[in-house]
Amino acid sequence: MYDAPSVKSKPLFVVMAGTPVELVVSLDGWSKVRDSRGDLAWIEKKHLAEKRNVIVRFDRVPVRAAADDKAGLVFEAERDVVLELVEAVPGGWVKVRHRDGQSGFLKVPQVWGL
Repeated sequence: MYDAPSVKSKPLFVVMAGTPVELVVSLDGWSKVRDSRGDLAWIEKKHLAEKRNVIVRFDRVPVRAAADDKAGLVFEAERDVVLELVEAVPGGWVKVRHRDGQSGFLKVPQVWGL
């Protein structure tokens, strides 16, 4: 991630592949993005993927077997864990998948990147 849209500009930090970012603006092969902490930086478009991911916002959140507070617990996800967004479902829930293959449902406010 850079402070300007050029590889000759100052490198700011490196992000893990799959980390969700919010697209702010796109210019000639570069995108200005915002991360979950609100930091802005430039990245080459070729490093952005179409696959959507979200990041957990709280210390521990339950991932449920169904989009219901009373559904069984599949696993707990910790703050800053990146999860693949499978789909948004009615009622303020999202279906997610952990890189280990487990999937389940979280409430929308528990994640960033939608």
